[in-house]
Amino acid sequence: MILVFDVNETLLDTAALAPFFEEVFGEAAVRVEWFLTLEETWMTATLAGRYHPFGQLAKSALRQTGWRHGVEISEARQGQLIDMLTTLPAHPDVAPALAELRAKGYRLTALTNGTLKAVQHQLAHAELDAAFDVILSIDSIASYKPGQPAYQYVADHWQVSTRELVMIAAHGWDLIGAASAGCKTGFIARPGKVIDPQLFQPDWQDDSLTGLSRQLIADVSPM
Repeated sequence: MILVFDVNETLLDTAALAPFFEEVFGEAAVRVEWFLTLEETWMTATLAGRYHPFGQLAKSALRQTGWRHGVEISEARQGQLIDMLTTLPAHPDVAPALAELRAKGYRLTALTNGTLKAVQHQLAHAELDAAFDVILSIDSIASYKPGQPAYQYVADHWQVSTRELVMIAAHGWDLIGAASAGCKTGFIARPGKVIDPQLFQPDWQDDSLTGLSRQLIADVSPM
């Protein structure tokens, strides 16, 4: 099996954006509202067939959040957010877990809704880029996750069936999309992230990438 990793929130800690939202809105928790708005924006874009690059949608979500709170968001603020997104730190469990998986012979793929240039910068800044065999962006196919073409894109890259992929993410929507495309799924329950088992049950789940990786090592053979 080939392991495929979501990037933002799954590997990189968006809680590092909290000071920005505290400064702009007076409340760090607005970060969650912004990210939910961003998710809504790219899912709407995908369903409507109106693709825009991730950075444009991130800025739009910030402007929308500002309008809801009566806060005017300047171009400088929008640029500051994008700069911070490209320098997010990794969750502490990520580097050792990826190193253990590579040592066991697994092929590791990063798959992001961000642009390729942005994710390459993100992973290099977090010192994770060397952990991956390949870094892929949906920008190449202009179709966001959780749309099925995103997961097929990874399978096509590796010249395998989607049944040979394990999608690992901290987002239920990502895993539901991956499962619908034929992938196996692994859920990392990062703080605030939940899945309703009455709607969807991932193949593996844990509250850390370390624990999830050890489950995969026990259950899944590398290709």
